[in-house]
Amino acid sequence: MPYPVLKMLIAGEWTNGSSSKSEPVICPADGTTLGTLPHASPADLDAALRSSLDGFNVWRKMTPHSRQTILEKAACLLEDRFEDISANLTREMGKPVSESRIELRVAIDLLRWYAEEGKRVYGRIIPSRFPNMQHEARKEPVGPVVAFVAWNFPATNVMRKVAGALAAGCSITIKPSEETPATAIAIGRALTDAGLPAGVLNIVFGVPPEVSEHLLASPIPRKLSFTGSVPVGIHLQKLAAQNMIRCTMELGGHSPVMVFEDCDIESAAKLCAAGKFRNAGQVCISPTRFFIQDKIHDKFLALFKEHVEAVKVGDGLAEGINMGPLVAERRIEIMDGFVSDAVSNGAELLVGGSRIQSAGSFFAPTLLQEVPDTARIMTEEPFGPIAPTARFSSLEEVIHLANSLPFGLAAYAFTGSAKTAGVLKQEIEAGMLAINSLHVHSVETPFGGLKFSGYGHEGGIEGLEVFLATRYSSEIYG
Repeated sequence: MPYPVLKMLIAGEWTNGSSSKSEPVICPADGTTLGTLPHASPADLDAALRSSLDGFNVWRKMTPHSRQTILEKAACLLEDRFEDISANLTREMGKPVSESRIELRVAIDLLRWYAEEGKRVYGRIIPSRFPNMQHEARKEPVGPVVAFVAWNFPATNVMRKVAGALAAGCSITIKPSEETPATAIAIGRALTDAGLPAGVLNIVFGVPPEVSEHLLASPIPRKLSFTGSVPVGIHLQKLAAQNMIRCTMELGGHSPVMVFEDCDIESAAKLCAAGKFRNAGQVCISPTRFFIQDKIHDKFLALFKEHVEAVKVGDGLAEGINMGPLVAERRIEIMDGFVSDAVSNGAELLVGGSRIQSAGSFFAPTLLQEVPDTARIMTEEPFGPIAPTARFSSLEEVIHLANSLPFGLAAYAFTGSAKTAGVLKQEIEAGMLAINSLHVHSVETPFGGLKFSGYGHEGGIEGLEVFLATRYSSEIYG
């Protein structure tokens, strides 16, 4: 299937909008232009906002069972179009198509799970201290939602917000990344083809700060959900505060990996390499700071190095590829900067460390050892295929290292000790912790961080709760 013609969804219509502005969508594997993406004008954004309010007033009055029927039909349509959508996701983002298929499957599972959970939004009757009074707390959709998402997971980033909002009874206007628009458009087409009323979902594109500032200046949105960087999240929170818009912030991380001497070393090395280079390291929960206990340091590094060297890099649509390109050319210079800074601060480069010469934005899987705390990569999220490693001696030391940054999204540990695991569960400052695996998220579990990694959740009943408001009423009877 060829890359699709790109349009926006505004007030139930697929449109180029009224602006003359547009931008090319570039394939990161070879630098070719995939398509041209239209930008929304301020008038287009106003139309999307008005239609989101109209759509909300229709959608919220539908029964949860009726909403679930439409969302389930959309999930079936996504399954029918599965291979085409997966291939286009790889074309625009770069990841291996095997990873694109997994991502799209998760997105479909999210839609189904939220659609079903939307039928179980329960209130409660609160016992009264008066014999003839009843207290009632009801859950209801919070209102029209606006959402902005990053490029690294074009299907799941979009679906976490769209599925949660729609299942709760909210309308949503979303601005996906301009670098990876086709996947979001495919999700939108499945929903509209399934019978989603006009205005309940709007999809717009444009210059990010211009779009976000315009949408958040409106009194219509009652909820903002954002996935992206910490600085942008802070800026959007300030904009949202002007209209008292509720926020969910899924921001960056810098996940520590603690490898203890009593772990299964072979398994840990294999899992760490697979997890680090998934999506070329462009994952907010990517393992990014590897701390290895002294006694097993050399053995672990030798095994880790073997797995890193075995990573096969290339066009994500080719067979047998483990890692595709970075999303765009601009990321190459950033990776170069991290590597050169680490080496200049005393780190040793074991594998990779430079661009792979080709037409696309490919960077070699990279492994560094003995990386000091003074290197930028130990304090700044690399968001790329670089694995910095360092030593530790004691449990207390590695807990301090893991908690030393202002981020707290995900953390990982490998240990054979139940006592160590118990201490880590109590002491590690992260919204998600995986022990002896890298698995920190399923559609039915809460996904979210602490500290500067944001607040609020996506996934699980917590991910539905953020799109709901609680209203209390009392009644005297008899």
